[in-house]
Amino acid sequence: MKKTALTWLAAVLTVTGAFAQKVFFPTQEGVKLTYANMDDKGKVHSYSLQTVQKVEGSGDNMTIRSVSELLDKNRKPNKNPVEVSHTIVIKDGLTEMDSKSFAASGTEHLVEIEGDKVRIPSSLAPGVKLDDANFTLTVNVGIKLRTEIALTEQACTAIEDITVTAGAFTCYKVTQTSAATIMRKTVVTKTLTWYVPDIGPVKTENYNDKGKLTSIIELYSIEK
Repeated sequence: MKKTALTWLAAVLTVTGAFAQKVFFPTQEGVKLTYANMDDKGKVHSYSLQTVQKVEGSGDNMTIRSVSELLDKNRKPNKNPVEVSHTIVIKDGLTEMDSKSFAASGTEHLVEIEGDKVRIPSSLAPGVKLDDANFTLTVNVGIKLRTEIALTEQACTAIEDITVTAGAFTCYKVTQTSAATIMRKTVVTKTLTWYVPDIGPVKTENYNDKGKLTSIIELYSIEK
C-alpha cells in the first residue's frame, strides 16, 4: 500500500508540475493520454491512462477534473485497478491543486495527505521559477508510516523540440528537485519534464542524487 500511494503521488505531481496562461493540461472532455513507464534502459514495464472527465469554464478560469489509472505492460487494466481522481482549478490565470486530492480512490481511510497547494505562476517561460511545496503522506498499515516530501528548485529552463512515440512537440523544459524523508532516511530525486500546451507532460526523466537516470515516462498516444 505504501508503494502504491507513493507511486501515485509521484505521478500526480508530475502531471501537475507546470501550467501557464497557455494551459499545460488537456482542456477537452474525453481526451485520453496514455503514458509508457520505462526503466533507465527504456524498457516499458507498465502504462498509465489519464482521462479528462469534466471541464467547466474557459480561458483563465477553469476547473478540470480527470482520472488516472495504471495499466499493465500490454496496456490492459490491472486485476485490482487503482484510480486517482484529481481536480485542477485555474483562476485568473493561476493554477492550483490541493495535495489532498492525490490519494487514490478507496484509500482515504489508509492514506492521509496534508500540505501546500501546488500553485503555478500565470506564465511559463525560460527563467520563470515555481514556488516550493511541502507535503506529508501518512500511510496506515497497522502502524502509521509518515513520509515528508519537499519540492524545490522548480523552474522552466528552456524551450526544446523533442520526439516521443505520440509525435514531435515543441516543449517547455522544467526541472524539479524532490526530497522524500521516511524513518529519518531521505531520498533525493531530480526530475526533468517537457510540457506542451493543451497536453501536459510528454516526457519525464528521473535521476537519483548521484545524477544517474533511474526511470523515464513518455507520452505514448493521444485520443480525442
